[in-house]
Amino acid sequence: MPTADLVLSGAKVRTLDPDRPYATSVAVRDGLIAAVGDDTDVRDWRGPGTEVVHLDGAHLVPGLVDAHSHPVWGLDMATGTDLSGVTDLAGLRAALADAERTDGWVTGFGLDHNAFGGRPVDRDLIEDVLPGTPALLRLYDGHSALATGPALSAAGVHGPRDFAQRSEVVCDDSGRPTGHLVEHAAMDLVAAIAPRPSRAARRARLVELLSAMAATGLTGAHVMDTGDPELIDSVAVETVLPVRLRFAPWCMPGADRAALDELVAVQGRGGRHWLTGGVKFFMDGTVEGGTAWLEHADCHGQGTDAFWPDPQAYAAAVRHLHAAGVRTATHAIGDAAVGHVLDVVEGLGPGGHGAHRIEHIETVPDELLPRFAQLGVAASMQPPHTAYTRADGTDEWSRRLGTARAGRAWRLRDLRDAGAVVALGSDWPIAHYDARAVLATARTPKGAASARTGLTGLEALEGCTTHAARAAGESATTGRITPGLRADLTALDLDPVTAPADELPEAPVRLTVTGGHVVHRGK
Repeated sequence: MPTADLVLSGAKVRTLDPDRPYATSVAVRDGLIAAVGDDTDVRDWRGPGTEVVHLDGAHLVPGLVDAHSHPVWGLDMATGTDLSGVTDLAGLRAALADAERTDGWVTGFGLDHNAFGGRPVDRDLIEDVLPGTPALLRLYDGHSALATGPALSAAGVHGPRDFAQRSEVVCDDSGRPTGHLVEHAAMDLVAAIAPRPSRAARRARLVELLSAMAATGLTGAHVMDTGDPELIDSVAVETVLPVRLRFAPWCMPGADRAALDELVAVQGRGGRHWLTGGVKFFMDGTVEGGTAWLEHADCHGQGTDAFWPDPQAYAAAVRHLHAAGVRTATHAIGDAAVGHVLDVVEGLGPGGHGAHRIEHIETVPDELLPRFAQLGVAASMQPPHTAYTRADGTDEWSRRLGTARAGRAWRLRDLRDAGAVVALGSDWPIAHYDARAVLATARTPKGAASARTGLTGLEALEGCTTHAARAAGESATTGRITPGLRADLTALDLDPVTAPADELPEAPVRLTVTGGHVVHRGK
């Protein structure tokens, strides 16, 4: 009989396998689960080279997965001064006055829209504390930024621009750029010349970040961008990636047939613990930035346009990729955006069932809910985003939408009740990557969603395991603790299903195992 590389014993194992829901021991060989049962079931798997870890009653569950993250692209987004703690304009000005300069620039990230107190985002609010200094400050949503005059001048931005995608260099009535850059193409004008960490620094930060993610119990992430394949592979061939990464490169407006065929060609490329699988689209932007695609304009008169200026071009691109067997994930926050994606998937016929997903889904009416299950479209949602809103409706997200639409915030419970697959994630660096916080906030949503009933403990765990696997088309290989599936495992001192939600964020992580490798050991 072959012997195991790793045996975990003395655990309270929640397998999420209906044929054997509970166990106490697991044997692992060649990166896969070899046996599940009690100590006698796995005893014969032990050999001279087997590592045996006694978990002393810790709760072992399938490896937690972040169903929406940006661990590589986020390395560039989350650079410079961390502004996530800034709550008002005075705090922002103080933080910038003391901010470190890099090559003469000030860069920052994580800035809350609410810090402007309802004022338009404008460089006039900060330039006197940054005299003559080029600065690029990314807002927390990742879809907008504030640049100072020297940064705009260095990038050659002196007025409005036309873009193939729905982006904007915001200008005042005189045509002068305010510094507010909305959506990727506009932000990239300045980001392209701003200081960027060296490759060595990015590599070191990537290893540090993935290790920190694993320390929260994460074993995998659905990466919603192209990433940096060369960087990832250089790490993967030298060491074990602590978190398994599945990349979905972007397809942007204007993509022609050659670009679509290239996206098809890269599917399946990868290495140890990383893979390119799927394509990411944007159907809209963000509520706070005025770029969420809504059935009716927001309270600022914005939000009636799709990110793809021709939504039918998006539909054609999805059809092309679907015909080639490529799964898609589409960013859709507003009700019009979500509805359009559902319509496009419906147009694919029965073959589209279970092959496509929608990311974010922040506000949707009742009539859209049952269509997710009917069409087999997975809902990929990020409960920690609710913390950027306020229960009293005074935040920018709620004010823009108005009472009725803000009352449809993050309908996790309603989507599950409607039979949808609901996968959960953080969208790091938009929110913290801690998997325990994702589980907790799914059960007790915050802000505008706080009046809503959250998921049960079991449903939240499924959102980071079995439902994440279904959203990626990986149910046959991961998401449960059963022989033959990947040995991605998370051990916590608390039961993530029955422990109080407010205790989960601090639950000690005893062990994280990715592909049979112990990548984190708790104290």
